[in-house]
Amino acid sequence: MNHVSPANPTGAKGPRYKHSAEAGAPYRAITVEKLTPVIGAEIGGVDIGNPTEAQMQEIHRALAQNLVIFFRDQTLTAEQHLSFGRQFGELHIHPAAPTEGHPALMIIKADRDSPRANGEFWHSDVSCDEEPPMGSILYIKQQPAVGGDTLFANMYAAYDALSDRMKTYLEGLTALHDGEDVYRGTYANLGVQDKPEYPRAVHPVIRTHPVTGRKALFVNKGFTRRILDIPADESTGILAYLFEHSANPLFQCRFRWRANSVAFWDNRCAQHRAMWDYWPATRYGNRVTIQGDRPV
Repeated sequence: MNHVSPANPTGAKGPRYKHSAEAGAPYRAITVEKLTPVIGAEIGGVDIGNPTEAQMQEIHRALAQNLVIFFRDQTLTAEQHLSFGRQFGELHIHPAAPTEGHPALMIIKADRDSPRANGEFWHSDVSCDEEPPMGSILYIKQQPAVGGDTLFANMYAAYDALSDRMKTYLEGLTALHDGEDVYRGTYANLGVQDKPEYPRAVHPVIRTHPVTGRKALFVNKGFTRRILDIPADESTGILAYLFEHSANPLFQCRFRWRANSVAFWDNRCAQHRAMWDYWPATRYGNRVTIQGDRPV
């Protein structure tokens, strides 16, 4: 008899997700130290305000391999932050958030008087856009002494760990992503006036990464409202399962911020969640986001 335990839904066949990564060529212009085997790496030996061409090539590769990469002890001007983002594509303008000095330089701030903090739910940035952002680069300038970590999850792994039957069921399905509930009134305390409407878009539940060619789960609790072309109650049940599944700690890393740290994540294959456990302390920084393409 094959015993199936709650901790190991696949039975006595080893871990739920078996990660096997190719070693790849060694890095020569930067250092790369993995946070977990599945996702995340800390990058050293580079000033991203003034990177060399060789360093940029290896940063591109490190991002593709690790989905989110981190840099410590960076001192960036606003223009250097924007310029680093432009190395990866045209910059994305957020549909709702306040900006600072440039339309693409988003303010990330929470303090004693804030009604909320950015990103307190699992999400992929602005997935409600017709062409959701490729990636986001967050530079934290002021960080609480304790708390304020960000969690990241690998959506390649979330897809790979699904059963073959579930993969077959989800293939070809699309889902509605809607920014209305996320953005309306969200930034009123910072003086931002609401727009008449906010983005909404329909995307595949399973998307194929345009660079790696790998399949990734592309629904998230923040923006995905329902799966189309199936009954509403079925959509509710399937999404509840997928949201829980994608937040499995097996797929995650957790980054402990310090002031002058930078995180750069690929929204096409990773989700993230920011912890607001540091009230009443202040956390402040800026985010530059890079345009993406329509998910397929």
